[in-house]
Amino acid sequence: MLLVTALRRLLVSLVSLVSLAALVGLLTSLTLWPAGDALAGPDEVVFQRGEQQARVEVAALRERADVHFTFYDPYLADEVAIRGLVFRDLLDAQFGEVPEQLIFTAWDDYTVTLGGWDDPNWILVTHHNGEPLGLRERGPLRLVERDYGSRDTANLRNFNDWVWMIRGIEAVR
Repeated sequence: MLLVTALRRLLVSLVSLVSLAALVGLLTSLTLWPAGDALAGPDEVVFQRGEQQARVEVAALRERADVHFTFYDPYLADEVAIRGLVFRDLLDAQFGEVPEQLIFTAWDDYTVTLGGWDDPNWILVTHHNGEPLGLRERGPLRLVERDYGSRDTANLRNFNDWVWMIRGIEAVR
């Protein structure tokens, strides 16, 4: 009986040590991820070129949003009222030019490199149907084309270059 009690205590101690080690590992990973200081919180977006970065508050972008229009959103299959900024103008203000290529990082860790931003048709959306975008609405920022021409809205692959849940924008050198 004494041996069983000793084994039980040893087992409880080992489980406690394993749990403590797991907790320490979890806390360590939380402090290391996301890695570096390049990632933003949900109320800001990071613009980066090389080692230089600027954090811009989403609220400030919402205040500057001066483009209003209504269009058919193929992902929602509905007409929506959009408010945002001309993306080309924002890039020029942030980088002093419109970079040829940008790397976008989204809140779901999706990353994509796209080009062709020197076009006033691209809008950085801050509001949808009069409300500020949140993560549930694929925000806090997303990119859409104001006019998508004659593309078939039933084929969502025609809109693969629309980016949402944006948390970081990096200019490619």
